[in-house]
Amino acid sequence: MKKLCGIALIALFLLSGCENVNNTEYSSTFFAMNTFAEVTAYGNDAEAACSEIQDSVAEMERLWSVTDENSEIFELNHGKRSKVSPMTANIVSFALEQARKTGGALDPTIYPVLAAWGFTTDENRVPSAEEISELLKLVGYEKVAVSGNEITLEEGMMLDLGAVAKGYATARAAEILSKHGVKSALVNFGGNVLAYGSKPDGSDWKIGVKDPADDGIVGILSISDKTAVTSGKYKRFFTAPDGTVYGHIIDPKTGYPADNDLLSATIIASDGALCDAMSTAIFVMGKNSAEGFWRAVGGFDMILITKDGEIIITEGIEKDFRLTGDLRLSVIR
Repeated sequence: MKKLCGIALIALFLLSGCENVNNTEYSSTFFAMNTFAEVTAYGNDAEAACSEIQDSVAEMERLWSVTDENSEIFELNHGKRSKVSPMTANIVSFALEQARKTGGALDPTIYPVLAAWGFTTDENRVPSAEEISELLKLVGYEKVAVSGNEITLEEGMMLDLGAVAKGYATARAAEILSKHGVKSALVNFGGNVLAYGSKPDGSDWKIGVKDPADDGIVGILSISDKTAVTSGKYKRFFTAPDGTVYGHIIDPKTGYPADNDLLSATIIASDGALCDAMSTAIFVMGKNSAEGFWRAVGGFDMILITKDGEIIITEGIEKDFRLTGDLRLSVIR
């Protein structure tokens, strides 16, 4: 049985303190990239900004869907094209860059394995060890060649941009809001939350971080001009006949769903695309490797929730995160 859980990041008190006669509020809700998105913007051109964001996301889905036979990624995966649009070449290059940076904890070529588990078709199954071993031969970001708008895949390899697409869309939303002169907005794209500017009253946006173990929240994150993205096993999973629960985030090194000491990983940074990529990679890494990677690379903050009931946050958000649950809190520096 497959279960889709609620979003991991929840915008709290959205209308609280937002009354401002100099700002026009406009909200838009739509479904894209297999998730619900909500945009609330404040400004004279807020409606136009929301409309353009929706159109932008629809265009990205048209280009990058792995199941739409007319998308660039589908045609690329099935040998029907090698030349793609500049936007597709850009996001593939970004995904490959993040794969190199994370040592393959994020790998956009994982699609053949992901499909075998049924996470792209909703027909979940547990592949045999032999099948996974064969499919892993088709995985390897270092085998992908990008030259301008030309992308070359080895035979049988396939790309999946699911770990970066929503973040890329969130980053593009920030550009659109800026173009339309919007100073304050909140974009909630399936749990990828962009807090654009501050609230109209000048205070930070309040974002609830979901408790992976139940429907409550473990804390409240206060941010402005930042994006927060969460990855976790509990967000999308299925239960096999033997009772084993398998999450949708695949460890590219093993071909099996990531299973370590983490329940969820939330990444906070100014770049939405980076947040999306890092949330997947950090979750795959597990607690100790994630801490080591953060100290070595930096460029983002994170909230890790472990299986043994601990919340670990990085020092950059120590003053911005307020614990509301019963879990233990520690700060890494």
